[in-house]
Amino acid sequence: MGGSPDLSAYISGTTEFSPGNESQITIVIKNTGINEYKLVQSGTTQDLADLPNTAKFLKVSLRPGDAPLVVKTDPQMLGDLKGGSSTTATFITKINTDAQGGTYILPLLLNYSYQDTFAQAGATEYIEYSYKTVAYTLDIPITVKHEVSIDVLSAEPEHLNAGTEGYLDLKINNTGSEDGTQAIVKITRNGNSPVIPVDNSVYIGDFPSGSTVSCRYKVAVSSSAEKQTYPVDVVVEYLNTEGDTVTSRSDTVGVPIGGKADFAIISAPAEMHPGNKEVISVEYKNTGDTAIYSAQSRISAVDPFSSSEDIAFIGNLQPGESRVVSYQVSVDRSATIKEYGLDSEIRYRDALDNTYISDIMKVNVNVTATKGLETIITNPIYLSILAAIIIGIAYVVYHRRNRKQ
Repeated sequence: MGGSPDLSAYISGTTEFSPGNESQITIVIKNTGINEYKLVQSGTTQDLADLPNTAKFLKVSLRPGDAPLVVKTDPQMLGDLKGGSSTTATFITKINTDAQGGTYILPLLLNYSYQDTFAQAGATEYIEYSYKTVAYTLDIPITVKHEVSIDVLSAEPEHLNAGTEGYLDLKINNTGSEDGTQAIVKITRNGNSPVIPVDNSVYIGDFPSGSTVSCRYKVAVSSSAEKQTYPVDVVVEYLNTEGDTVTSRSDTVGVPIGGKADFAIISAPAEMHPGNKEVISVEYKNTGDTAIYSAQSRISAVDPFSSSEDIAFIGNLQPGESRVVSYQVSVDRSATIKEYGLDSEIRYRDALDNTYISDIMKVNVNVTATKGLETIITNPIYLSILAAIIIGIAYVVYHRRNRKQ
């Protein structure tokens, strides 16, 4: 007998893959080996366990070679492959995101054994087999598509704080092997990220391989955002060399967001007495992470308080800076002796001249009882008694003078 396995391999399905994608590569392995002779001599057994053209214990391994990819699947045992039959092996691969377009060769390593010779001693019923081990490599060609692949080199925020609008400056590099034309760089919201694009497209025209462009976008930040970095997605739409509109694989970049504007009243509670009208001073501090401009504060005077001057000008406040303003406040004589909290808020502008109103703060006012002479002066009953006494004294003095005359 004579003959041996003859193995070949090819990819089932597409052989073109895009940079950055994870793909399944299914390889068909075919055995076209044939037996050259057949035993027909009388008295020799015909029932051979293995034929010379059977590849036994076939093991296949796919290697990346010089291709820009990673093979994630381990070597596979495929068993015996008889002549005239075929089998498949599937490998998971990941093409590098910056892979350059072109044709690459993947080495497919094959290991198997086959029956090389056999011998039957005389007319005995025993046959002795001799096997040969084979290891060799087949070339599997693949094509990596020419595409625009992007890498966001930097993301610089401008006036981006929680609850405000600002600008985002991006610097983007084309790391792919395709020269894009009529290109548009777009940013999109990443899931539930609080960074929300207002202007999301910038036309850049030609975007050659290896080139870098700068783009500027207006974005809004949700008031629920914290002082931290949030993601935003970036893609490029362009015309490829075939004239088709293609969208690149997205790149996610982190955008640093500052904390929202916040304020605190750091002055001590004001002191007032029932029936008083006074100028109270309140000190506001910018406890946030952003500067405010043209700020005005307002106090809401409710019963038993009233105010003829309830708005005060603060001006500009940098983070950590404070300012003292004054309000003219009156308290009714019937006011209960206790501590009150008057609502106060600040209306201000940001660096882009957008107007905002702060959260409500409390201006604490202690209404306390009057003491000593002030009790008499401020109490209408005491004033009435005092007036009556003064009138009586004046009346007595007047009559005494008339009698003397």
